[in-house]
Amino acid sequence: MRLNALRILLFLVIVVSWELMSGPVIAEFFISRPSVIVRILSDWITNGSIFFHAGITAGEAFSGFLLGGFAGMTAGIVLGRARLLADVVDPFIMAFYSLPKIALAPLFILWFGIGMDMKIVLTGTVVFFLVFLNTYTGVRSVSRELVAILSLMGAKERHLLAKVVIPSAVTWVFAGLRISVPYALIGAIVGELIASNRGLGFVLADAAGQFDTGGVFAALIAIMLLAFLLNTAVKYTERKVMPWKSADETREVTI
Repeated sequence: MRLNALRILLFLVIVVSWELMSGPVIAEFFISRPSVIVRILSDWITNGSIFFHAGITAGEAFSGFLLGGFAGMTAGIVLGRARLLADVVDPFIMAFYSLPKIALAPLFILWFGIGMDMKIVLTGTVVFFLVFLNTYTGVRSVSRELVAILSLMGAKERHLLAKVVIPSAVTWVFAGLRISVPYALIGAIVGELIASNRGLGFVLADAAGQFDTGGVFAALIAIMLLAFLLNTAVKYTERKVMPWKSADETREVTI
């Protein structure tokens, strides 16, 4: 309760200071005003445009997140268990990983056009490596002794995956998923900034093109709220999949 009160107090201090400094201290053109930003957001909510554009961006980010997450988990598990194959493809994966994924946007535009498909593929590519590397590390971190004992007891590969490897690596997987949430939005937003006529990235670029600082801040706030919702969804799923982790966290707080 006290922590929340302090957070609210800090937020109010920042907002009030911002409002008072805009104009007398710093030109309003550069930082706008909280009152102006709230008015713009209210107008967008009233006419429903913010929900339309946020829905487009959320659809692109979520679809790319699922695509990249599933592909990353699958590749991480396969290469984590197939050491020879991992050693063979390792230099190629690292070379592609070192490439800034946003640089692929022009190529994806040539391949997929400027529609949602391009943003989904770009987002999926960004998410893939984050989830893949965490999953791969988690699979490689599984106790070799435990795997060897179960193998001696006659366990097949599918049994090892279902009973040992995946449960042991699931914490790493969700760590990668949590990290990739903002990057999923980055992929979608950058794709919209480069080529789009809808979505929050388009709203952001449109406001910047009109030198509307208040609109830029309003779009950024909308993007932050969307990122918060996506993070919350991932955390909720993590608690459902790993209820023991939530119990451990609650116990630590109690102690």
